[in-house]
Amino acid sequence: MPKRVSGSYYASAADTLAPAQSLRNGSTLVSPGQIFELGFFSPGESKKYYLGIWYKRLTDTVVWVGNRENPVIDSHAFLNISSTGYLLIFDGQNTMIWSPNSSRSANNPVAQLLDSGNLVVKDGDTDEDTESYLWESSDFPSDTKLAGMKLGRNLKTGFLLRDGMKERFRVGPWNGISFSGLPVQVSPLIVHVVVANTEEVYHTYEVTDKSVITRFTLNESGLLERLVLYENTSEWTNLFTLQNDMCDDYARCGPNGVCKINQRPICECLEGFVPRSEREWRVLNWTGGCVRSTPLDCRKRQGFLQIENVKFPDLLDFKLDERLNLEYCRAECLKNCSCTAYAKSNHNESGCLMWFGALVDIREFVAEQFEQNIYVRLPASELAVGSGPKSMVQISDHLGFPKPSSVISVSTTSRPPPLPPI
Repeated sequence: MPKRVSGSYYASAADTLAPAQSLRNGSTLVSPGQIFELGFFSPGESKKYYLGIWYKRLTDTVVWVGNRENPVIDSHAFLNISSTGYLLIFDGQNTMIWSPNSSRSANNPVAQLLDSGNLVVKDGDTDEDTESYLWESSDFPSDTKLAGMKLGRNLKTGFLLRDGMKERFRVGPWNGISFSGLPVQVSPLIVHVVVANTEEVYHTYEVTDKSVITRFTLNESGLLERLVLYENTSEWTNLFTLQNDMCDDYARCGPNGVCKINQRPICECLEGFVPRSEREWRVLNWTGGCVRSTPLDCRKRQGFLQIENVKFPDLLDFKLDERLNLEYCRAECLKNCSCTAYAKSNHNESGCLMWFGALVDIREFVAEQFEQNIYVRLPASELAVGSGPKSMVQISDHLGFPKPSSVISVSTTSRPPPLPPI
């Protein structure tokens, strides 16, 4: 539980800090609705002090830390805001310890803690408008994503969890309903929102029941958790945890492999591919992935195998065209010999995703959870002898035009409708 140190309070208002004021260790700002609190804390038995934001009713739940890389090593830390709008943390020797960058300055700046848990710096002479914020803490998250917090820049590739430079987990691109690498989480409590325009692309979420507090956090084990605090309770309830199994590990089965959690071993090659190293696969080392059993030759007939109910591969080398439906997406992929797979990018029939190169980080979902298909390019000879899930494929010549009577079926367990002709 964070330790608080007694001190004097120098701010003139409960939720704001002006240039003539200081917020010293032991004093706090409190958001207007008494939801969040800002101040200095020292975690556990540490003697280092950090500027943080926590729930006023749960002081041990810190949701944001400012100077996490630059702690104050004495108990006399204090926070100022400069006359131009820069936040400044000093130690007891009046040495500046931390100051975040701000792209703009203001004539009459103030810092305010909002009921959303967001600490903002704004011009006090302007109207209340998020566009007037000079700086905000939610642009620099710690381990917690709160309701209303924007997280984005490039949601077409989805969110990626890293451990240093090593990828740990990927949620996949947004498909209009959810992130395509996750089974749909249906909850009347949370509404997901994605905004994409010429100025910004981000994801946020809203809570429909204001009596409930919820947060999305990354715990010490590197797992993402959705936690909920219900009214009149003091303990968090875990709604779900991401990275539920080994197939959620990034690229568990290597390039062109697919992870199937309900089978043993869990990794296999995509149809038309074989292990890069049989020896490694025999000892359950799948990192090398798979290679084509028959190399692609665009001068010969080719087609696509439908792989059902899977997480889309990582968008390492891809093209997105939101104007195309699935039919025209297939045609565009066939025109480019480097295109290795395609899929619809949205939950409806609009949007075209095309992959170039290896297909990385694919996992299978059970049919009851998810319905999401990808079409993998294969030579015609491989399509005729497939042994994977039942699919309809279309054979085309090297120019991309379908051959007469060239829609064939390969062995499966369920039969989707035939693909329309190009």
